[in-house]
Amino acid sequence: MPAYWRLCCRESQNRKPDPGFGTLERILYVGGKWPKVIHMTRPEISRISPFFVVHDTAAALSFYRDQLGFEITFQEPADDPFFGIVCRGGAMIMLKDVGVDPLPNYKREPAARWDAYLYVPDPDALADEFASRNVEFSEPLKDTHDGLRGFELKDCDGYVLFFGRPRS
Repeated sequence: MPAYWRLCCRESQNRKPDPGFGTLERILYVGGKWPKVIHMTRPEISRISPFFVVHDTAAALSFYRDQLGFEITFQEPADDPFFGIVCRGGAMIMLKDVGVDPLPNYKREPAARWDAYLYVPDPDALADEFASRNVEFSEPLKDTHDGLRGFELKDCDGYVLFFGRPRS
């Protein structure tokens, strides 16, 4: 039996469809008749986790744990890991040594330097925490030209992480 999906978007105040909201409808062909419509809520995507190729997994795990306060939630094998996962709050980063050099975005295109944006409700407090651990910032805490407040740092493999939030 064929089925088709369509997203029914709620109109925003400016009368344009807003794909961030709405419901899914499943249109079914049942018994030779069209349509039978089943309304469904739109599935949520709640997080995204970058997967960084690293030079040395153990060193990368140590950097994220010791400098940035992440928890190591997985490493394999335990004694000489080639793969690991670190978490802090809702952020998760996967790290793997695959025998090639890491390639952060800024090395490919300087104008696209961030490898990960980490939403932080209070970037000022986090910057203070990192500064107390002598973490080096590649860009200091500031209000950016694109409406954000936050700071940048490079991890031990050169990946650029932005920690911040939209300015209120």
